[in-house]
Amino acid sequence: MDLSQRTVEEAVHPTAAFLRPSGGEARLYSEDAPQPSWEHSLLNPKNRIDSLDLPDSPLWRIDGCTGLGTQYYAVPVFLSNVPPMRMDVFIPEDQPSHIREQLDLHKAFHTKDAPRLSKLAITKHIIRTLQIWTESTFEDVGAFERFYKSKPFGSRLVFENLSLDTRQINVRVGPNHNLELQLLSLKRLTSLWGTMLQSLQVVDFFDVHVVSVLHDSVCLVRIQGQLFIFKALVSGVKYLYHELKTLCTIEPHASIISRPIHLIRKACSFGGKHAIVGFTTFYHQHGSLRDLLPQLRIHDRLRREDQFKWSIQVIQALEHLRTRSSTYYPDLRLDNLVMSKNFDIIMVDFEQRGVWCEFAAPEVNAIEYMRLVAVDDRIPSEVSSKYQGIIRDLVPDYDRLQEDQYTNPQDGYNVSWIALDPEEQEVAEVYMLGRLLWCIFEGVSGPQKSAVWQSYRWESNLEFPEYDRTPPTLRELIDRCTRGRRSNLGSIIVRHQSHLLLRHRLGEDHDASQVQAAAMAHWVAELKWAEEFLSERNRLREQGLWNNNYYNRPHLEEVLKSLLEIKTQYAW
Repeated sequence: MDLSQRTVEEAVHPTAAFLRPSGGEARLYSEDAPQPSWEHSLLNPKNRIDSLDLPDSPLWRIDGCTGLGTQYYAVPVFLSNVPPMRMDVFIPEDQPSHIREQLDLHKAFHTKDAPRLSKLAITKHIIRTLQIWTESTFEDVGAFERFYKSKPFGSRLVFENLSLDTRQINVRVGPNHNLELQLLSLKRLTSLWGTMLQSLQVVDFFDVHVVSVLHDSVCLVRIQGQLFIFKALVSGVKYLYHELKTLCTIEPHASIISRPIHLIRKACSFGGKHAIVGFTTFYHQHGSLRDLLPQLRIHDRLRREDQFKWSIQVIQALEHLRTRSSTYYPDLRLDNLVMSKNFDIIMVDFEQRGVWCEFAAPEVNAIEYMRLVAVDDRIPSEVSSKYQGIIRDLVPDYDRLQEDQYTNPQDGYNVSWIALDPEEQEVAEVYMLGRLLWCIFEGVSGPQKSAVWQSYRWESNLEFPEYDRTPPTLRELIDRCTRGRRSNLGSIIVRHQSHLLLRHRLGEDHDASQVQAAAMAHWVAELKWAEEFLSERNRLREQGLWNNNYYNRPHLEEVLKSLLEIKTQYAW
């Protein structure tokens, strides 16, 4: 089964329990699979790209893409100072198989980082297309710069078609007026939050210059000669404003990103509004623990002393958030742990959206599965209505939280975590912590190898809960932290290169319909379990018998104490 948006809906998400395959090729994955006809063969000259050579002086650069391989971070390098307009390139999802293969679209689905992405055909194809579009549309650099700066923040360059001939691709500009309408002024934010933003310096949007786009919401920028991280969202504003408020209200801690430095303000196209489009934080040049761990392991420089130090720092940060700031942290993964100049942990990302379900605690997933089905308008109405009712019973504000507009909720927009009591949130954090400890002590980028959403520059040969390098006493602690874990989709279906295959039939012939059928069976069973779990939780709560720690995991304080005791067994 090829990786695409359709794959997500029909296999990877719990929506697969209800969506039937949409048709298309039932492609056989086998070395002996029949060869395509001449009409669709890559040997046919009409089905091949004429060139992937970059121009001598490229006008554009691609810094990365989203996980689905349809949105690419494009930077016009011919401008002397590039404002963070985030005018990304969007390409159509549905493409014929010969185009997907020629342009490496299956690989782009799970390849996010610039070094590997730059080697893919789609990246070079986009740069060549933008070169032609720029040179044929604008008289000179000045004309382009005026066009670029005049568009709403987060506008798009949409490839209306994807031809192997770059001159046949139609590039359309899609102004993001809807995002501008959602943006709020400093005055409006102050009326909602009081004076918490008063000490932050306000910087004009066009005084911010892009160095590189690091993520779909993060750019490395330069302001008055200094480097900063610029945080902004082009998909909507509610998570951005919630994070801004959170960072301005939590008490400082050495292992938590410091409060923002600048507010970035931009004049909008309508109504004379000057809106806050984002904020800046300190730039930590050593990157994230996700990329550092495998490098250290490969070069035999991963020290036990550092592993314990980082683990302890993470727990202390989580305890601080819970006890001193009364908030939850649902985003515990290696990507969100960056390294300070002294190689200490700095926790970032306080949007509070949460991790993907294969990394989250089962009690969180029980609610999240239903939410994902409830908000999908292709699901039969009797099913979505039932799940919407269950979620409204858990979170009465559910409907308001689904709106795009920022509404200043106290606990953010993560329905699955808001539904939990504080102690339930803590032991759900402990579950994620257990998987994180496994990654740290095994020296790998993630708990799942060949993950569907993302491939890593250094893929692991291990998968949680397999052990190789972790000390035995620590293995027992990790197992206690992750009590209640369930077999996930990855136990049935795996990403092999850029396709989804049945794990137990790797190397054998099977087609996409078999993969989708296995995914459907898995999600039907998971949703049934989720309903039963939440029904049991509700029954025990009504009887006063629910103890908020259904799986009897240790609390953060207990994990820290155990970790410190295990640490004493080692001398450096």
